[in-house]
Amino acid sequence: MTQDTPAAAAPSAGKIMLVGIGPGSVEHMTQRARDAIAEADVVIGYVTYIKLVADLIEGKEIIRKSMTEELDRAVSALEAARQGKKVALISSGDAGVYGMAGPTYEVLFQAGWTPEDTVQVEIIPGASALNSCAALVGAPLTHDFCAISLSDLLTPWPTIARRLDAVAMADFVVALYNPKSGRRTRQIVEAQRLFLRHRRADTPVAIVKSGYRRRQNIVFTTLDQMAEADIGMLSTVLIGNSNTFIRHGLMVTPRGYANKYDMADGGSTREGEKAGRSLSTGLLGWLQQVKLEHAEGADVAALARRHRLPEDYIAEVLAEPEEALEEPAQAEEDVA
Repeated sequence: MTQDTPAAAAPSAGKIMLVGIGPGSVEHMTQRARDAIAEADVVIGYVTYIKLVADLIEGKEIIRKSMTEELDRAVSALEAARQGKKVALISSGDAGVYGMAGPTYEVLFQAGWTPEDTVQVEIIPGASALNSCAALVGAPLTHDFCAISLSDLLTPWPTIARRLDAVAMADFVVALYNPKSGRRTRQIVEAQRLFLRHRRADTPVAIVKSGYRRRQNIVFTTLDQMAEADIGMLSTVLIGNSNTFIRHGLMVTPRGYANKYDMADGGSTREGEKAGRSLSTGLLGWLQQVKLEHAEGADVAALARRHRLPEDYIAEVLAEPEEALEEPAQAEEDVA
């Protein structure tokens, strides 16, 4: 009499954990990031990132890749997960900000993966360079800001240049990622050239190199001098807007409270302004002003130049009926 041989157990489902390790120091990693690395069977990352978590990965399978092998990292992660392993694929900063989240999803989708697949995917956020560098220099990101990478390895330069020109004109605070490398030395000069078309030469700039790491270095300079500073791939360049200032070694971008409140008078509301309501120069006030200027003889082209906005947008604004300019009586208001 023979016994049936039990079928071999199917391998357990693997998992890819896209871990943002923050600026590099363990104390600035989230608890979930540390736990993910601890539970991983395999840790994959750029060689420098592996060094940053060296005290957390003893006894694990380590796969080190070079700077330009992002897709290889993602492929290796999928292969290990298909074998039932838990994989920590690490990025400095946040995995979704110039990190490994995007390339990994591209590889997964190409391989036919869907969210219903047995291989699970988790993105574990971390502090990106703009957050950590801003914290070291003050409060430069308190108002609207954006990030632009100067790396033209995968993005055509005209695309990068158009973005630089647009945000410089629009007065964003800007964080420049990948500003310079051993071979890419002119991009930061061209960025400076584009910004100087729209910004004052003395616009504050902070350059943070290796933030929260052993060779951390911080330099405060101005827009017209920034390209002469020591800048490399481990640097993040923070360019202020027209209101940003540096005082007592701190870079600060005002939120705009002084537009509505008299800070020298205990924060009393300025004449013509109301607490909890849009500025007199906010959307509705501006719409009324544009209509008035048009009624006084300014044509669409003149208004577009005056307000630095597209002519077709101005034309659409002028075509709106007067009742569109009325503010709702009980409108909910954003926090100032």
